[in-house]
Amino acid sequence: MSLIRSIIHALWMLVTVVPWAIIMLVASIWRRGIPLYWMAVRWLRWAIDGARVIMGIRTRVTGMENLPTDKLAGAVLLVKHQSTYETFLMPTLMPHPLAFVFKRELIYVPFFGWAMARLDMIHIDRSQRSQAFNKVVAQGKRLLEQGIWIIMFPEGTRIPRGQAGQYKSGGTRLAVETGAPVIPVAVTSAKVWPRKAFIKRPGVVDVSIGKPIPSVGRKPDELMREVEAWIEAEMRRLDPEAYR
Repeated sequence: MSLIRSIIHALWMLVTVVPWAIIMLVASIWRRGIPLYWMAVRWLRWAIDGARVIMGIRTRVTGMENLPTDKLAGAVLLVKHQSTYETFLMPTLMPHPLAFVFKRELIYVPFFGWAMARLDMIHIDRSQRSQAFNKVVAQGKRLLEQGIWIIMFPEGTRIPRGQAGQYKSGGTRLAVETGAPVIPVAVTSAKVWPRKAFIKRPGVVDVSIGKPIPSVGRKPDELMREVEAWIEAEMRRLDPEAYR
């Protein structure tokens, strides 16, 4: 049954992403920035709603009260990365527009990537590390000043359930450079949507949003260790079976 549901959901995303991406590409001729971003979020909601209705994947969120409430307040979200689910989910939860930092190869993915390329996000060339980080800081400052939050996955790639990847300090370096607080987020998506798996299972994805951690006067590596400690401890609390 899970296989059939997963096939139906994949078809749902396919038949909706193609026309919606075309609509976004046409709309981007005269509409850019935040209005175009919320158009993209509408399709992400369809993907998440489809996962709930078709596959029985539900979301339980705690810590929304920890998010900054000022309209122009900046923030750098550092999120546990276990599957594709949280990349779709986070923009549907957050009250502010988000700018992902991602490898530029993704913009060449048909339809989905083409639409992403029209959004005001930060795509980088990983082969040019120093130039890539300079781009992240320059664009990140501009976006944060507009009240757009930066979202990064500090482990860099999807990590299997019950494991921790190597936390890289790019996100905390950006926070320190801009003075924006860091908000750690734990996500248990691999319980139902495993890494690189086509078949998904019904269940609950817990999302826990931590309190903002000030970055002013901090060292990036020290700040990242604090973020890692909070996220990994929270993952063990939310999904104890995975860490036995």
